[in-house]
Amino acid sequence: MGRIPFSGPFPAYGRDMRDHPRLPTSPGFWRSPLRGTWFTAVLGLVLLVGVTVLFVTGLVSYAAYNPGLSRVNDMTPDKGALGFYLFAWPASPVWLYRFTQGLHVTLGITLIPVLLAKLWSVVPKLFELPPVRSVTHGLERISLLLLVGGGLFEFTTGVLNVQLDYVFPGSFYPLHFYGAWVFFAAFVAHAVLKTPTAVRAVRHRLREGSYLESPSPDAPTVSRRGALGLVGGGSLLLFLTTVGQTLGGPFRRTALLAPHGTADPGGGPNGFQINKTAAYAGITEADTHEDNWRLVVTGRTGTVRLSRTQLLQLPLHSSSLPIACVEGWSTADQWWRGVRLRDLAALVGYDGDPPDVLVESLQRHGAFRRAALRANQVADGRSLLALSVNGEELSPDHGHPARIIVPAAPGVLNTKWVARLTFGDL
Repeated sequence: MGRIPFSGPFPAYGRDMRDHPRLPTSPGFWRSPLRGTWFTAVLGLVLLVGVTVLFVTGLVSYAAYNPGLSRVNDMTPDKGALGFYLFAWPASPVWLYRFTQGLHVTLGITLIPVLLAKLWSVVPKLFELPPVRSVTHGLERISLLLLVGGGLFEFTTGVLNVQLDYVFPGSFYPLHFYGAWVFFAAFVAHAVLKTPTAVRAVRHRLREGSYLESPSPDAPTVSRRGALGLVGGGSLLLFLTTVGQTLGGPFRRTALLAPHGTADPGGGPNGFQINKTAAYAGITEADTHEDNWRLVVTGRTGTVRLSRTQLLQLPLHSSSLPIACVEGWSTADQWWRGVRLRDLAALVGYDGDPPDVLVESLQRHGAFRRAALRANQVADGRSLLALSVNGEELSPDHGHPARIIVPAAPGVLNTKWVARLTFGDL
């Protein structure tokens, strides 16, 4: 049997798939009158700014852990050149991490409707035939795969982390860290290729002439501006139900999408958010009893062991500081009282500028049961080994018998149930 001769860029079945109106590979399959160059360009430019801010604040959050200080602070093994950071995290202003991480989380959640609308607006291009027209086109398609997949992965893991719902395999820190670099690399490549077109489309209000427009659209039920208003309204709603977790205080009641802790903190001086309870950390009453617990302080001149009674006899100082966590939530300022870290360093031979310190908790398992602090954080007069909060002894869930509180540091570095302080260069 002879074959029917073919002349053209696609085989016959390819043309049929491209032109059959019931197949997604056909432009006629996509009937929405909302899709178009201008609509997609507006969403793309919003994401251009928003995702850039997300990436920068993500790097800032990484720097807040002082990843070069000690491996105990960095949960991203084998990071290589990706693990660079440019400065030691400062202790002032005290609200710095609260602001940067709150911006990161709140903006990420606010951009979800924009991201979904942008993906919806370009979905016909995923079915474009032929799938690869040239080497350049093939590379562009691969970058789009990384862009879409990376974007969905980063936003999904970020939201799950905010909700303290770790259903994904592995640790959040390396997954989100490496995923961010893959996503942003693809994002930059896409932005370089598409931003000039998007700017022209918005400036000149281009609506025709791309694969995005349907050749036979359905009758519109809403304008493109109306659709953008709907997307913006969704983002505004998410913003209003998220931002209260960063503002803290009475605004927390409006943060319907924010984590509210794993336990009810109750009322009174210790009535502020708890993410990790003493029971969850395996801390028992016997561990923290006055007869059993001792703080072990090690430094240049040896080791000192202090009971809680002895700590209370040292000069005590107060600091008004919030707690801010990677999930984006923060408390209002709490009034902490305890022994300055630099005074504890002086007990073991560091009378001048104190060095770094490794803090170890009674908690035996889990991430951040050990944390390291930079010398500048130790030297700050507001950095305390806190023994009480708001005029009352620390509750077990807030770290009794003693916890770290440091200005502008991520919450996980404010170690609870402190058992040992080791001063020295780390």
